[in-house]
Amino acid sequence: MGIKWRNWALPMVASALLATGCVGTQGAQEEPTVAPSTAVAGSVARVCAEPARGPAKAPAGAVTVDPAVVGDLSAKTRENPPDTTFWLRPGKHRLEPDRHAQVIPKKGNRYLGAPGATLDGRKTNQYAFGGEGRDVTIRHLTVQGFVAPHDEGVVNHDSADGWVIEHATIQYNSGAGLMAGAGQRVRASCLRGNGQYGMNAYKGTGPLRDLVIEGNEIVGNNTGDWERKRKGCGCTGGVKFWAVDGADIRGNWVHDNRGTGLWADTNNNDFRIENNVLEANDGAALIYETSYNAVIRKNTIRRNNWVEGRKYAERGDNFPFATVYLSESGGEPRIKARTDKIEVYRNVLENNWSGITLWENADRFCNSPANTSSGDCTLLVPDTDRCERPGIATAPLYADCRWKTQRVDIHANRFVLDKSVVKCTVKCDRMAVLANYGTYPKWSPYKGERVAEAITRKQHNRWHDNVYVGAWKFVVHDPSRVLDFGRWQGTPYQQDTGSTLDTRAGG
Repeated sequence: MGIKWRNWALPMVASALLATGCVGTQGAQEEPTVAPSTAVAGSVARVCAEPARGPAKAPAGAVTVDPAVVGDLSAKTRENPPDTTFWLRPGKHRLEPDRHAQVIPKKGNRYLGAPGATLDGRKTNQYAFGGEGRDVTIRHLTVQGFVAPHDEGVVNHDSADGWVIEHATIQYNSGAGLMAGAGQRVRASCLRGNGQYGMNAYKGTGPLRDLVIEGNEIVGNNTGDWERKRKGCGCTGGVKFWAVDGADIRGNWVHDNRGTGLWADTNNNDFRIENNVLEANDGAALIYETSYNAVIRKNTIRRNNWVEGRKYAERGDNFPFATVYLSESGGEPRIKARTDKIEVYRNVLENNWSGITLWENADRFCNSPANTSSGDCTLLVPDTDRCERPGIATAPLYADCRWKTQRVDIHANRFVLDKSVVKCTVKCDRMAVLANYGTYPKWSPYKGERVAEAITRKQHNRWHDNVYVGAWKFVVHDPSRVLDFGRWQGTPYQQDTGSTLDTRAGG
């Protein structure tokens, strides 16, 4: 068959944000205006346009910070003990004019912004808040104009644990607006127009546990267009998650980001992604990649992947680029979580570029040169060196050295496609479960059609009881097998039992 190996990430391309002015360079970002999408649900988190106001007076016992004094915030943080509350007066607060100048909070410090309080990096300072102080709270404060390097962040730069970010606006910075530590809570905040990510959930010293992202607006990020600068880096999006164990992502409005909206990449586990509105992102609304055990439910997902999907279709690429992309990810009962599968249910997907793709790269496994996850191995085999000849060809390593798209249960969803809205004629109408033809490396035990057969018919991936509106097609085994609804439901695939298809609307 000779099917080419598919790159592990959906490639990122230029964004429709160009039309809104949400464009930046590798350095600090200007302050673009990001046009919100229309027809947004009434319950969506509009926190960028309607931020909650902070306290107009200093709370009892709080230390007042004066914007007229350069470096007042960092100086008073040094001078006061842990568990101090700081109230930032209205106005533009500045740090010392040194790129490494930053606030180093002590354990339990609280930073409260008055209405109009802004901490501005003036395109000079790299970081706003750093250090290892735990249980820090930042509320009602705007943080902007910082120039964090690539893959680094501005707020909680050192990924300290237990931070709470609420009613904050983190915008127009380079790098990531926000990093994350274990037990972090990010609520009702605006993560807007940052150069690389709205948030980079990466700790670097082991699994990042217990993360909550709730009621935020995450919009217009990756203004630096990093996938163009570093092709295939997989280093952009509204939020990127790395090795997070236990995440609740609920009630957010994730929209108009260049590239992917939400992207969980490499050994994430136990995610609940629910009640979000994911829309008008240039790439996929959601990528769950080389990860485990998730519930994706009750989300509204619309008008995603128009930019990237159309670009690759116009090039003649027949891969089923989709709005929800599950790549080498599945349920694994041996890894502790609130579920032992990936369950996708009660979502509404409307006028996206295609639907859901389940994918597995036969050449991507532990110890393979084709594994782009920086040398990581699966959560079942922490020692990469175990995945070598001859052991990898026999149980249990044959199964456990590979991230598998398995135990995926897709049901009770509504998939709507009107091609006149998406403005496409072909390749925007796919639901898919497939793999490539294994070829590499020479010693791989996964050559040929083994992985394609497994993901399609042996790994308990199941669609059922869904509603389809529009002219949907179904891809199985490899990109060349495109089925109609009857063949998809029939032998040997027997998918979508109890589902309905209405081709009269759209298509």
